[in-house]
Amino acid sequence: MVKKFLYSQKVAPYVFIFPFVLVFLIFWVYPLASSFGMSFQKVTLGQEAAWIGMDNYEKLMGDGIFLKAVVNSAIYMVLTLVILIPFPMLFAVLINNKFMWAREFFKSSFFFPALTSVVVAGTIFRLMFGEMEGSLINSFLGLFGVEPIKFLKGQTTGFIALLALATWRWTGVNMLYFLSGLKNIPDEYYEAASIDGASPFQRFMKITMPLLKPTTIYVLTISIYAGLAMFIESMMLWNGNNSPKNIGLTIVGYLYRQGIEKNNLGYAAAVGIVLLVITMVINLTQLALTGMFKKEEEA
Repeated sequence: MVKKFLYSQKVAPYVFIFPFVLVFLIFWVYPLASSFGMSFQKVTLGQEAAWIGMDNYEKLMGDGIFLKAVVNSAIYMVLTLVILIPFPMLFAVLINNKFMWAREFFKSSFFFPALTSVVVAGTIFRLMFGEMEGSLINSFLGLFGVEPIKFLKGQTTGFIALLALATWRWTGVNMLYFLSGLKNIPDEYYEAASIDGASPFQRFMKITMPLLKPTTIYVLTISIYAGLAMFIESMMLWNGNNSPKNIGLTIVGYLYRQGIEKNNLGYAAAVGIVLLVITMVINLTQLALTGMFKKEEEA
């Protein structure tokens, strides 16, 4: 009876998706629901939780440090979008060119940084952008007569170091996404355009860009989330979660500070919910503006 039930054509699909549904409920829905409820409470380890209503959210709106973290994360997100979408796309187009030599070498070289531990990478970049004369970047600037710069003690220079780390780590990953998208564009389109006299730039604008739209939107979506959720890179670059004047503090960094360092779990949960809302609003807005929710027109 049980075997007949499991092998039923109507039941089989549900049997196959059950493990995913179970994992989704246990590791996503339940933690999210628990965090949402916790955000309305005052929760500290070793003490009974107390319901405080909207107090955590009201406190957040007037929390200058939290607002600073939001601004830092937003700036980081925007700057990474400006860098980590057009440049990987350009590199992908160049590598995908049939006249490109050693393309496998370049693909591996670009992707290798993503395999490096962020802890190791952050430590290396912290030493590179150190304020001592012997640090790599200051040694290079010294060749042009520039005095040593305290990169990690200024807002602008700190973001330069942070963006350098992000660019080094993620350019190759996004490039591979675009390469996958380029593989789905038939060569016949480019051959026909060449016969019609289209220049390489025209072929890129009229063929490559439109047909790469799904890939571009996917990379944009995950990059928005990655930008807003960045934490470990900042923590390793400043060797902790306490950068000078909070110039490297992010939303997740502030969540970590409140929940782990200060044991204020309810307030940290409110920070996490706000981060989720911000991310969802931005991504749903850009998906709507790019037409991803529109139904395909019937032929």
